Amino acid sequence: MPALDMGWGEIAGFAAAIAAAGVVSGLLAGLFGIGGGAVLVPVFYQVFGLLEVDESVRMHVSVGSSLAIIVPTAVRSFMAHKARGAVDMDLLKSFLIPVPVGVVLASLAAASISSEGLRMIFAVLALLFGIRLLFNRESWRLGAKLPGNPWRALTGVVIGFFSTLMGIGGGIMNNTFMTLYGRSIHQAVATSSGVGLLIAIPGTVGYIWAGWGNPDLPIASTGYINWIAVALVIPIALIVTPYGVQLAHWLKKRHLEIGFGLFCLFVSARFFVSLA
Repeated sequence: MPALDMGWGEIAGFAAAIAAAGVVSGLLAGLFGIGGGAVLVPVFYQVFGLLEVDESVRMHVSVGSSLAIIVPTAVRSFMAHKARGAVDMDLLKSFLIPVPVGVVLASLAAASISSEGLRMIFAVLALLFGIRLLFNRESWRLGAKLPGNPWRALTGVVIGFFSTLMGIGGGIMNNTFMTLYGRSIHQAVATSSGVGLLIAIPGTVGYIWAGWGNPDLPIASTGYINWIAVALVIPIALIVTPYGVQLAHWLKKRHLEIGFGLFCLFVSARFFVSLA
């Protein structure tokens, strides 16, 4: 059904779905140090589909809009975690170049990857994330301290690259990296909020460039960023992000990991079905 033919009830339903995604993404930003893109991208994809946004750009706009939303939520989350002294600033400084390099490479790739290709990447990585979260063990370790260069720099590039293609803040990947080398989950979550900034800012610019002038973009879009979606979600996410930070410091992480892992598996399955 074209967007112009929708009734007010349908429009209200879509707005409510996006608003709910904003609440969840804000909580996740504070709770896991992630930007909430794992929630926003699939919600945006469904909403844009119901609005009959062209399939060739639907996934790109979903990913790009998610990255734009991550910028303010990551700032809010990072400042809250930094105020608690939980951020590993040394690691963050060592990622200042590698992560944006990965983001730039992903932005270049996004200009030529099809919607089906982006959905496949999201589905596969969401599946891996879901499995990792469900079966994660505190005892899993690769070493007692974080590796130095070139392995650390390569890790930063990989985190920036795949996070940008998925429209996420890199928290799941960075959390995994840090905890596998003996860092606490709380420090990993706090530091990941800063990694989200290194991804979201250049990623937003990259997706604007990648989609510039595309004739199939929905209304109120600059490149692959849809500002209506961004404007709906950001205020809500900013309000709830600090509550996610508070939850991160006293809730049992294992229960949350299981819940988020199941969500990742559900989203992965939905995207695989859409590719069938």
